[in-house]
Amino acid sequence: MKKENWTCLTEIVLLGFSDFQTMRELMFCLVLIFYIMALMGNSFILILTIFNRPLHTPMYFFLWNLSFLEIGYTSTISPKTLVNLLSDNQNISFWGCECQMSFFILFGITECCLLCVMAYDRYVAICKPLQYSYIMNLRKCAKLAAASWAIGVSVCLGQSISIFTLPFCGSNRISHFFCDLMPVLRLASTNTYKNEVAIVTITVLIILVPLLLILLSYILIISTILTMPLANNRRKAFSTCSSHLTVVCIFFGTGIFTYIRPSSEYSMESSRFLALFYTVVTPSLNPFIYSLRNKEIKYAFMKSVARKQMFLIG
Repeated sequence: MKKENWTCLTEIVLLGFSDFQTMRELMFCLVLIFYIMALMGNSFILILTIFNRPLHTPMYFFLWNLSFLEIGYTSTISPKTLVNLLSDNQNISFWGCECQMSFFILFGITECCLLCVMAYDRYVAICKPLQYSYIMNLRKCAKLAAASWAIGVSVCLGQSISIFTLPFCGSNRISHFFCDLMPVLRLASTNTYKNEVAIVTITVLIILVPLLLILLSYILIISTILTMPLANNRRKAFSTCSSHLTVVCIFFGTGIFTYIRPSSEYSMESSRFLALFYTVVTPSLNPFIYSLRNKEIKYAFMKSVARKQMFLIG
């Protein structure tokens, strides 16, 4: 098929929340607030981990990557959603839709893998503390992060090419506020059964395999913690894992409920609001989850503030 015949569509209409006209101003304010919180919170983590040497450890290296992913993840969706909530023109160009979907897949898949890597980091830190610095050296951390990104890029390219090389010559309206895989695939003017099977298979693998590895890591972590003789050591070990475990529950919980539930329970309305939660709200919560109960981040922040005050006074 020649490239110029790949598609008849030039624009796609994102119906989004057009059936909630009376709530659009309120939803705009909420999305804007959460988007600003996500940008500020994750930027705070990025800056703090870069400019504070005590935070140059494997755990914070992976947290830096996670914050970068969260900024990209929410920025792929939120700006266009904000524009659509205020405007009657809810169109997005066909190639703009492809870019949005591609980056959404890239950041989402990479985050799945990175959360799995962070669980492995916690496993080594608690179960093999004497070998931690040897196992989780700089080279190993860089390879694990690069592998997460490589998986994200591979799945992103594979899915984008398989979907956007299909002919699109029919309806151009989707009942969603961003270009998610299934809603876009349903616009194709051909039989998409194989594509749907591929999407479901990859989604199940990408969500369940990292989740099972995370669960295995925490089973080993908890069994090790319970054997510790001192209650203070057990409490400290649990504390280092609680933030990551909370993020995992939110991220994978919403992902499973959205993409791996039975079709009989599928509702476009509930799906849209759930998608709004994991694309806009969740990225704004993660920095607070990691910061509020993390003494090292609090100390690094206070030290940075004190250093800046001394600089201004001097």
